[in-house]
Amino acid sequence: MKGLIPIGFSDFREIIERGFRYIDKTRYVHTLCTSGKYYFLSRPRRFGKSLHISLIKELYSGSKSLFEGLWIYDQWDWGKIHPVIHLSLKSLNYKKLGLDQALVKKLMEIAGDRGLILSGKYAKDVFYDLIKKLSAENKIVVLIDEYDAPILDFLGDNLAKSIENRNILKEFYSILKETDAHLEFVMLTGVSRFSKVGIFSGLNNLWDISAEKSFSSMLGYTQSELEDNFEREIEECQEELKKTRPSLLADLKKWYNGYRFHEAAETVYNPVSVNLFFKSKEFNNYWFETGTPTFLIQLLKEKGLYNLEHQKKTELDFISYDLEDLRIFGLLYQTGYLTIQSRLENGLYILDYPNYEVKKTMLLYLMEAYTSTEMAPSGLELAINMEESFQRGNISEVMENLRVLFQSIPYQLVSPSTEKFYHAAIHLIFTQMGLRIHSEVCTSNGRIDSVIEMSDTIYIFEFKLDISAKQALEQIRQKEYFMPYKLRNKKVIGVGIHLSSILRNIKEWEEEEIWRN
Repeated sequence: MKGLIPIGFSDFREIIERGFRYIDKTRYVHTLCTSGKYYFLSRPRRFGKSLHISLIKELYSGSKSLFEGLWIYDQWDWGKIHPVIHLSLKSLNYKKLGLDQALVKKLMEIAGDRGLILSGKYAKDVFYDLIKKLSAENKIVVLIDEYDAPILDFLGDNLAKSIENRNILKEFYSILKETDAHLEFVMLTGVSRFSKVGIFSGLNNLWDISAEKSFSSMLGYTQSELEDNFEREIEECQEELKKTRPSLLADLKKWYNGYRFHEAAETVYNPVSVNLFFKSKEFNNYWFETGTPTFLIQLLKEKGLYNLEHQKKTELDFISYDLEDLRIFGLLYQTGYLTIQSRLENGLYILDYPNYEVKKTMLLYLMEAYTSTEMAPSGLELAINMEESFQRGNISEVMENLRVLFQSIPYQLVSPSTEKFYHAAIHLIFTQMGLRIHSEVCTSNGRIDSVIEMSDTIYIFEFKLDISAKQALEQIRQKEYFMPYKLRNKKVIGVGIHLSSILRNIKEWEEEEIWRN
């Protein structure tokens, strides 16, 4: 595949005319345009939604020359030209003008370009008038990108404004139902998937393809698309990073693949991360750098959630939500921080981090949120020290490093009446180290606070607030927490930890080997 990789470009016409590379997804677009009329698609940010919408705009505008060499070129009726109303809500100046007037301003600009004069005070009325007048030429194509931006931009800081904007959009989008006879094709894209009752109640004919298996690879790169379209870059990275092809491809998959939008679908790569990797030839965090999930991190902290791996959820828990009922796993799934790993026979879904890039950086953000301590460089140094201590079996060094970590946490953040804070911080830093940690493990005799499994040793941790380390260790013995691990052919060491509400730190600890095969 020829052409430079487009970095920061999301307009199809600009990409083609400037000779940038486009990964051909037009077969999916042809299916969309010939199989239905009203579509909705939710995908995480920076996943190619805007490029997809701009491509459909050029298709219905009859821009045949832009599609030369692509699959759809000889499959499309190029005489089929329709007026297009293309709105990218994220580009509207709604924070200054207010959403309704920002929409009116944009619709008036579209009308002006067509030589039309519109009437109406409110956006929904102006939208109705524009559709009616434009349809004199032919049936209209309506493409709305980032449909939910005016809602999400205020989520967390100003819920009342989010609700106000949702209500404006609900009325605005209802015009699409009223003008059905004048419309040829309609597509809305965004990050969030609000319930139809919340925003699309008037559009009962809207086909939500967000979780449709047949469209699950329409955005993002599949493994074959990666290898077929980036052959030159793969060879260059092999040479730069001194890696074999299988090793490089394995690392790429670990870092940037893993997004699955249907339990039986092929996983896809985050396109922006792949593009930036091939440009810099370095494995790094690229997706998070395009936007920090501040609101989500704070919401996780408020709910006391820190272990996001291997979450068993019903479809209702993560497919959609409402502003009045913010389901945290719905937010995490739709924004791309969690994805579908599999579906169990009982109907439950397993959600987990899609890849190493997301997991590594989310853990850093959570660690900073829970401790107000930046993990780089001092925090990361602590993590590395503790990992080496675990490898040597030196629990005293691990505890001393944890003490240093807790000592750096502002005292206002530490609740003296709960162990949850310490559980969260310890879980996050151990996970950041790459250790196999399991928190709040249920057994027939009780719940283990934390279990860490090394190559030849299993550590069972019991945390007690203002109770001695000896008593914590005694609980491990009495409740026989080692029993589930007897067949692992590893020694089991119990570690009792006394947390002090006065010191706001670890006061003492005791360790003891409690099982060996």
